[in-house]
Amino acid sequence: MKPVFEYTKGMRETELHYCPGCTHGIAHRLIMEVLEERGDLGNCIAVSPVGCSIVAHQYMNVDMMESPHGRAPAVASGIKRVHPNSPVFTYQGDGDLASIGTNEIIHAAERGEKFCTFFINNAIYGMTGGQMAPTTLIGQKTTTCVDGRTVEQAGMPMRMCELISCQDRAVYVERVSLDSPANVRKAKSAIRRAFKVQDLKLGFAFVEFLSICPTNWGLTAPKAMEWLRENMMPYYPVKQFKCPEEVKEVK
Repeated sequence: MKPVFEYTKGMRETELHYCPGCTHGIAHRLIMEVLEERGDLGNCIAVSPVGCSIVAHQYMNVDMMESPHGRAPAVASGIKRVHPNSPVFTYQGDGDLASIGTNEIIHAAERGEKFCTFFINNAIYGMTGGQMAPTTLIGQKTTTCVDGRTVEQAGMPMRMCELISCQDRAVYVERVSLDSPANVRKAKSAIRRAFKVQDLKLGFAFVEFLSICPTNWGLTAPKAMEWLRENMMPYYPVKQFKCPEEVKEVK
């Protein structure tokens, strides 16, 4: 009997530390499956900074480096310039990339650094206990805005794809979601396109994953998926913002 699903060699066979229902594991698997399909597990170099995924090197079976908080794009820029023929990516959360790391990601995008960034947006700080993140929605309750985020106190949530897509040399920008099997398949296609952009040395590639954090949202995983669809998707539309002609047909 032919298997319809196999465990990717890109993931080490070890238990993940992520909370039940967390979608980090899905994102990890998709990226590693794409790298295995491409034959790049032995050639890829990844960077993860501070956040829930700081120990991603224990799970992803590729060469991986940790970086200071928010500085993964700077580290990846150096790695890619030294190893121009190796696929390089950063894996960053919203409490990292959209806060302390905003400077680094904007400048990497504007320079057109030829690596990929995979950005996990779950609208909250996960590792440190559920504080308000730059992506926390208006009215959403966290440990640092117990009555809900307000515009007056914290401004509007940051839309990173919209911001990155304004940079001329960010050539591929797409927001995907991990809320359903159909959307997970679309997310995998976005990862393939991001690496193809890198293969062709076209410029910077950025993929945002709408994700859930059931523990810090105080919801079960199914309810968290519903909350994502009802609340995050209207504010963070799932769409392709920029895509070069050379990779539009990549599925």
